[in-house]
Amino acid sequence: MTAYNQGQDGVKANQAIGGFDIIHPDAAGIDVGADEMWVCVPPGSVTENVRRFGTVTSQLHSIAQWLKECGVKTVAMESTGVYWIPLFQILEAAGLDVYLVNAHHVKNVPGRRKTDRMDCQWLQKLHACGLLNASFRPPGDICRLRSYLRHRETLVIAGAQHIQRMQKALREMNVLLDQVVSDITGTTGLRIITAILDGNRDFAQMAGWRDRRLKASVEQIMEALRGDYRAEHLFVLRQALEAYRFVEQQIQTCDREVEQLLISMEKAADKPKRPLPEGGLTGCEKRRGNAPEYDVQSHLYQLTGVDLTQAPGLGAAAVQSLIAETGTDMNRWLSEKHFASWLGLAPDPKISGGHVIGHNHRHVQSRAAKLFRISAMTLHRSPSWLGAFYRRMKGRRGGRTAVNATAHKLAVLYYRMLQSGRAYQDMSAEEYERRFQERILQNFKRRARQYGYELVQRPQPVPAL
Repeated sequence: MTAYNQGQDGVKANQAIGGFDIIHPDAAGIDVGADEMWVCVPPGSVTENVRRFGTVTSQLHSIAQWLKECGVKTVAMESTGVYWIPLFQILEAAGLDVYLVNAHHVKNVPGRRKTDRMDCQWLQKLHACGLLNASFRPPGDICRLRSYLRHRETLVIAGAQHIQRMQKALREMNVLLDQVVSDITGTTGLRIITAILDGNRDFAQMAGWRDRRLKASVEQIMEALRGDYRAEHLFVLRQALEAYRFVEQQIQTCDREVEQLLISMEKAADKPKRPLPEGGLTGCEKRRGNAPEYDVQSHLYQLTGVDLTQAPGLGAAAVQSLIAETGTDMNRWLSEKHFASWLGLAPDPKISGGHVIGHNHRHVQSRAAKLFRISAMTLHRSPSWLGAFYRRMKGRRGGRTAVNATAHKLAVLYYRMLQSGRAYQDMSAEEYERRFQERILQNFKRRARQYGYELVQRPQPVPAL
């Protein structure tokens, strides 16, 4: 690989490295680590173009200052763990164009030594030649929303773990509360557990607290509550209940932060409040499970200008998480196909010699794609056209392919609604099946004409009187 020509102005745009033209003569590369940062600027800009920095905040600001002194305008770095986040934010605030690149896309060539010093030089060379693509990173407000919602997800998981510990402690005492109460963290379940921890053993009284919607009778509840109450298991139950209630408080606090952020994002958009569509927003129903207490749909409608929950399978919580992962500006992707490919939901055919030799999907770690797949799986009994499509694909190609294909269609609908701002136009499963049969019939007629035949519909027999 040829070396850079050095001069007063550094590297020129018409020079080349190993036969590649230099696209970004003012590019730098940074190898990110937990304890040190290796930075490489274009040769010729300074005497020593590779320097090592620490990871404390003052050192990160020194990196930004040194890059600007060297005339660097764009920087490439790998997405290493979470170590890149502080440096990325500092460089972005300094006015530099930061490329966050996938580590799999910048693998070392065979035979090249693997050191931190050489990694930053390799990144600088690739970036100077324009061979690196920046990973998607949404605007600051969307990043804040993403952090809140990801943290909320970990809190929900932690709460579920504490519920399992409560169930285990009850089972070890042979208290079969989960057999007579559908949810031990519901109103009836928590009231009974609290009474047990307070020393109450009046099972008839506790059975009388049953909700009228419970299928279990008072006698069944009384029998389920008779157990071997031991001090050690009661201690575990008490601590698990306290931890669960603490996590619930944390989730509520996180929800308040998310709601305030959504309100501030609506104000920052500086747009008049949009009137609700005729008939109101779809899917507004009673809060269930771990759903937020605030009106998620109304905030999302004011933020995006379209009711995304109209699409089959997309609930309010799923749409909120999707907005946090993809943002609201679909112009980041060239088309709906590009968006589906970025998610890893588009087919990835293997072609050799002009022939398709196999089909596969790109292995992409995407939270948004996971949300689309989960939403697709909820459509297995849906009367919508997407539900009919999912069932047809499952019968033909199996469940995994059906989920991916339906998630792909959901992603396209999501892209179109955000890009155009138009409401979703629904279609029934019967209409979808009718159009599908018409399409099959047209294909049969076309194939018949290719072989010189013509399809004629056989008249239906007249029923006898």
